[in-house]
Amino acid sequence: MQFSLASITGTMQFSKKHISLVHLKYFVLITFFLVMHKTGFSQQDSIPIQIPTPIPIPQKTAMDSAEIKHDSASNNLFNYIKKSGANEQRKNLLEYSEDTIATQQDATIELIKELTLEAQNYLENGLDTTGLTYELNQIKNWYQVTSDGVFTNIGTMQTHRNLETSYKIMRELLIRVTARKSSLDQYYKKLVNYRNTIDSLYKEDVLYQFSSDSATLMHYAERLTIVSQEIKPIDSSLKRMLLDVSELQPAINILVNKLASGIEQIEIYQNELSARTFNRETNNLNGPVKYARPFNEIFKVSTIKAVLSFIFYVQNETGKLTLLCLLVITCTIFLFNLKRRLRKQNLLNKNDQEQSVLKYPFLSALVIVLNIFQFVFIDPPFVFAALIWILSGLSFVFILKNVVARYWLLAWLILFVLFLIACVDTLILQATRPERWIMVSLAIAGILSGAAIILGGHRTELKEKLLLYFIGFGIIMQTASILANGYGRYNVSKTCLIAGFFNVVLVILFYWTLRFIGQGFALTARVYNKPDRKLFNINFERADGNTPTVFYVLLFIGWFILLARNFYEFNYISVPVKNLITQKRTIGEFSFTIGSIFEFFLILYLSGMISRMVSFFASGNTAEPGIGRRSGIGSWVLIIRISVITIGLLAAFAAIGIPMDRLTIILSALSVGVGFGLQSLVNNLVSGLIISFEKPVNVGDIVEIGEQKGVVKSIGFRSSIITTAAGANVVIPNGDLLNRQLINWTHENPSISVDINVGVAYGTNLIQVIKILQELPGKDERILRNPAPSVVIRQFNSSSIDMQLSFWLKNIRDLSAVKSTILLAIDLAFKENAIKIPFPRQELHISSFTKEEISDKNEGEKK
Repeated sequence: MQFSLASITGTMQFSKKHISLVHLKYFVLITFFLVMHKTGFSQQDSIPIQIPTPIPIPQKTAMDSAEIKHDSASNNLFNYIKKSGANEQRKNLLEYSEDTIATQQDATIELIKELTLEAQNYLENGLDTTGLTYELNQIKNWYQVTSDGVFTNIGTMQTHRNLETSYKIMRELLIRVTARKSSLDQYYKKLVNYRNTIDSLYKEDVLYQFSSDSATLMHYAERLTIVSQEIKPIDSSLKRMLLDVSELQPAINILVNKLASGIEQIEIYQNELSARTFNRETNNLNGPVKYARPFNEIFKVSTIKAVLSFIFYVQNETGKLTLLCLLVITCTIFLFNLKRRLRKQNLLNKNDQEQSVLKYPFLSALVIVLNIFQFVFIDPPFVFAALIWILSGLSFVFILKNVVARYWLLAWLILFVLFLIACVDTLILQATRPERWIMVSLAIAGILSGAAIILGGHRTELKEKLLLYFIGFGIIMQTASILANGYGRYNVSKTCLIAGFFNVVLVILFYWTLRFIGQGFALTARVYNKPDRKLFNINFERADGNTPTVFYVLLFIGWFILLARNFYEFNYISVPVKNLITQKRTIGEFSFTIGSIFEFFLILYLSGMISRMVSFFASGNTAEPGIGRRSGIGSWVLIIRISVITIGLLAAFAAIGIPMDRLTIILSALSVGVGFGLQSLVNNLVSGLIISFEKPVNVGDIVEIGEQKGVVKSIGFRSSIITTAAGANVVIPNGDLLNRQLINWTHENPSISVDINVGVAYGTNLIQVIKILQELPGKDERILRNPAPSVVIRQFNSSSIDMQLSFWLKNIRDLSAVKSTILLAIDLAFKENAIKIPFPRQELHISSFTKEEISDKNEGEKK
């Protein structure tokens, strides 16, 4: 369109310029003839003046004829000029009109070509109708499989598990088909828009106005032919695609209606089945079989449904699964570093039950993260939840080997195997007589194993006696399952069977998850010298290996939710709560949900917790012997913390739905507050950023600021913490670190020069003393060889000859220990070589005493 407008504008400017030149040319010609005409009349007027005598009559008649002829010639000339001008004007106007039409024709043709090429590109990169047709056929096949046991091959009754699994699959199929329908309708609308626009351009009148010039007309006809040949294949493709899409739309609409009606029918079945929960559904276990379907056929259909539900859920939850993997990796790294530190400090004991969390860091991380993070997955299919429990249980088996008593490990293995069998039985979605006998056998095995565990006589080896009550509850559920199964209550029987086994296994997994968390807290408190007590809002020293009560409460609620999921009646509670959380509410122009508010505060809490974790692990154990300037995350602690807080704040505002323009208003208000009363806070924050980038001081450095000297523990937003030798934490604003004189003893090089003053008695062999002192530092590996130790004689004192031993220490952190070692070595060497270190003697200054005091002192000395 830009090119066409430019062409039209250029043509119009050229035409105006051409008309102006033509007018100018004719104006010059007319002016010339008028001047000549006026000159002729002036000459006729001057003749009587030059000839005073009267003119004869015959001459006058000749002149009149000449004048008549002259006037006639002038009139003819004027008529000719006027006619020529009019013809030239019509010709120029015709040329201008044809040029304008030609310009409009060019613009229209170019626009048609542009739209056609755009339509071609949209066809090539748009919807794949072949792939969509294949996907629709696949969805139809999945619908047929999902309908098996619900709408076809129903048998004698419906089952809760089959209805629930089929409902979730059909809901996912409906979401997918609806999305495809929306994209197909939009695609068809766009194609129709292209077609209508191109057709409207073909109907433009300007395309059918032809030039009077035969050559120009032939050129225009040839161009139309070429453009038509270029557009024809694209136009055919466009028509064919419109036909294909129009054929797909009815099929996809029918499939959407079928899935929607299927979901509604399943909801009706679920409500009806829930209304008659305790009614008889089939014959007694020993009664006749009304409907017999091959067990392998039912198992095959059930497996396909389980796989479909698992694949669909994983595809929809890729973000949460990625976060789950990152949490497992993070927890593994933390436990691995904790284990390495314990080994370095000789505190690691593989046989200690309180350190079982460190036996296999990856498996422990898997148990902790899976059992806690599983509540993030909303309404998962059974196969997904079972996979989480199985992975946790298998990891638990390897961790507890050689940690707990052999009896209780065997008990766990028996319960876990029965749990696995119950999971497989749960995947069978349609009732059969063989499966009912399997359920009875499994329930009897559960009762016998539970009774043997309770009555086994090894209660003293069990630390948490509460687990026995959950095992007893499982026995009650298995007994109820047998009774309900025997009297034809299949759904009640299966629910009790599953709940009995899940109850025991989940309680044990949650209990040991809490144990692992408590062990992690206790070991963290032992490894890190002075942990920040506000990390996770938990006091490590008070915890002392005991998991905080809030964790027990939260995991008990989680256990109850997981157990209640097995009962359809739980939906009567969960659905209203879910609607309450997800329902949108509006205050003015602002819309929100209760769930978004929870997300807002949760994101803020998590960002703050992560920020504290970074500071905690960067500041912990900063004074390890033999280590100079600390590197790694300590250099960027403040920047990382600010980044975490900023990202968390933006994510929290995005979660609650606050737009960025309103966030800008909030920040503007904060800037006003900064201008009035927060200058000091901003100064310290900016100073902290400067410290993070320029790094004049770092976490772990030994610094001296004014009268304060110690090790930098952390660099925070507003202030930094320095730990003194006495163990006190001194809080210093970041602005003071830059404004006041800062001495950093470990900025680039942790080595330091050490001077030790020694005095020997008069008469001592000074050469021997110098030799002894020079040899002593070379025996300590903590002292540098280059520059070599030196000894100088400082002065002759009143009672001794003062000497100074100087050497360079590798690390300032070893100053006190090395100095003590050298002093002890000097004392031993002097004793071996009979070198005396004299006592300092008081000098008597005569000028400060009177004569009487001197005489009294002399007499006292004589006595």
